[in-house]
Amino acid sequence: MTVTTAHPQNRTALRNVAILVAAQAILGSQITMIFVVGGLAGQQLAPIACFATLPISMIVFGSMTTAPWLSHMMQRSGRRAGFMTGAAGGLIGAGLSAYAITIENFALFLLGSYLTGIYMSAQGFFRFAAADTASDDFRPKAISYVLAGGLVSAIIGPQLVSYLTFDNPDATVARFLPVYFGAMALNLVGIVLFPLLRIPRPPRPVAGSDLGRSTGQLLRTPQIAVAIICAMVAYALMNLVMTSTPLAVVGCGYTVSDASNIVTGHVLAMFAPSFFTGHLIARFGAPRIVGTGLVLLGIAGIVALSGIALGNFYVALILLGLGWNFGFIGATTMLAASHSPAERGRVQGLNDMIVFGMVTLASLASGGLLNCAGRSAAQGWSYVNIAMVPFLLLAGAALVWLSRGQARQTV
Repeated sequence: MTVTTAHPQNRTALRNVAILVAAQAILGSQITMIFVVGGLAGQQLAPIACFATLPISMIVFGSMTTAPWLSHMMQRSGRRAGFMTGAAGGLIGAGLSAYAITIENFALFLLGSYLTGIYMSAQGFFRFAAADTASDDFRPKAISYVLAGGLVSAIIGPQLVSYLTFDNPDATVARFLPVYFGAMALNLVGIVLFPLLRIPRPPRPVAGSDLGRSTGQLLRTPQIAVAIICAMVAYALMNLVMTSTPLAVVGCGYTVSDASNIVTGHVLAMFAPSFFTGHLIARFGAPRIVGTGLVLLGIAGIVALSGIALGNFYVALILLGLGWNFGFIGATTMLAASHSPAERGRVQGLNDMIVFGMVTLASLASGGLLNCAGRSAAQGWSYVNIAMVPFLLLAGAALVWLSRGQARQTV
């Protein structure tokens, strides 16, 4: 008897996981689509080349600032309400971005990007929603399966970009309009999917009920603190490198289709391991898997620094995706196991606000390092990858500190 059938509550969990996998695969494609073209469109609309990746930064900034209130909404009104709000944000954001392209208005394009961040924030909660109705044994697998839905989005998103922009003789920013129209259509699927979820609302607190630990106490809990640090570093470094990848690839003499294919390989590597990451976590423990992810991120930087051949870009971005998968899923599992239901809204909102706050800074730094720090795209690409070093050391030190503390407690 498998773990999925041994526990009665996992029947509901499996239903929810299937719906969330579909949402991650279909609606999630818009994020990979926009991440491929956002910087390229920004480069043509921005008054200064250093601001080329600012649209990507605004998406992540939108996700960061949305996370606290969206998490509170889901704590109060349920997951479905929060996810529908996210799809609405994505729909309006893509529409506004498309309009901004037609009138070549960079400020309006940034506003549309910010609204797209509302969807990105909602998508970030899919992994927590998968854990809501799962048993303890099934929880890491449920999280992994939902993130594995990104495997389909990795194929759909960049390939849609290639299809919609391939052989387009138009060299103006208007050639990216079909990409944003496609993103609008994808958000409409949420109207069908999200009402099918069966996740009970958290009980409303009553006077005198236990609300759990304070925010300060939560942040001082070692497992929560280290989980947030490792998730922050894994996601921020992935975004730092991935945001500038299309610009670096094109800047080094390759095509937009090459950039799309490299991003496809990267996103496949981000999500394909999710089919077994949960099993690895259940067997070896989350801290070891997070540590493996950090090592892979470091190796990705070494490969990127060793040359600008197309093969270097492919291998570096694939390793970057694998490192993100192990680091982020492992950290999410650590966090999901370290708080009570009453603390869920505050912990998850706080986590995503901190994580995407650092991701915002990383995406801002990405464009600046690539376009303005070096004299060429190749030199800027080197600076982007060198910037990973101090953050990998921070996360590694935090993980060692947690492991030693847990070892002392067991003695």
